[in-house]
Amino acid sequence: MTEKSTLHPRNLHRNSYDFNSLISCVPELKHYVFKNDYDTLTINFSLPQAVKLLNKALLLKYYEVKNWDIPEGNLCPPIPGRADYVHYLADLLAEENGQIPTGNVVKGLDIGTGANLVYPLIAHHSYGWKFLGTDINSNSLDNANKILEQNPDVSESITLQLQPDSDFIFKNIISPEDRFMFSMCNPPFHESEENAMLGNRRKNNNLRKKKVQNPKLNFGGQHSELWCEGGELEFIRKMIDESVLFSTQVLWFTSLVSKKDNLHQLITRLKNNNAVDIKTIEMAQGQKISRILAWTFIPEENRKDWF
Repeated sequence: MTEKSTLHPRNLHRNSYDFNSLISCVPELKHYVFKNDYDTLTINFSLPQAVKLLNKALLLKYYEVKNWDIPEGNLCPPIPGRADYVHYLADLLAEENGQIPTGNVVKGLDIGTGANLVYPLIAHHSYGWKFLGTDINSNSLDNANKILEQNPDVSESITLQLQPDSDFIFKNIISPEDRFMFSMCNPPFHESEENAMLGNRRKNNNLRKKKVQNPKLNFGGQHSELWCEGGELEFIRKMIDESVLFSTQVLWFTSLVSKKDNLHQLITRLKNNNAVDIKTIEMAQGQKISRILAWTFIPEENRKDWF
């Protein structure tokens, strides 16, 4: 099996997909698996249903998540890339602790957990961490709760909370007694629905090698999941400014940053807000390069107390 060496060393998806094994987990997946020109089993990644069934099989096989499902149209994230974020977060915490902290001593905050709940599910299975997942979409949280009902063994470790005001990220969520080892976020990337559809059309054309006039979003996604006013840059700026208000309650604030060109402005804003430590962690999934921006207001000599 071909190894995807660009993924994190602890990522369970470094090898190419074992479709025979995945089909045994989710038999319906077999209808979407075929041999490509290289005599290798694969799926058509431009088909939303195929991507969803692949995710369902991966989550069952590798993370023991039963009966995972999302409504049509919701974001269906690629599992290997989401797992990478979790493992790099574990490395970040290990820098402070000398080893990766496991179990419910670690509580994370997932901003925009969505209907899929993927980050908390992967992180809890991998490291036993507790999670609070938040979202501004009540329908997304309803579906996330259905996933937890299907997996009672993790439901005590993952809780959900609605953000009632889309102008805020941490306000209304972090209460005075809360302490989180980290926050994580995959922010809305696009500035508008039109930009989201244009980006998806380019991706679908690359996957299909032919032009498609009105493609579906193969990985799904609705307004709050894919676009917001100002796009990724404005969303993370808002997150940085608001993080100052909770500087003593979160050890590491983190966010994915898809556009490298946004980093300079974001790091400058962090310095202006007196972050005491700023890290950029690069991740690679195949040809795609993304990065985690991490910052803290806790002095280094005080961070071990969190463990």
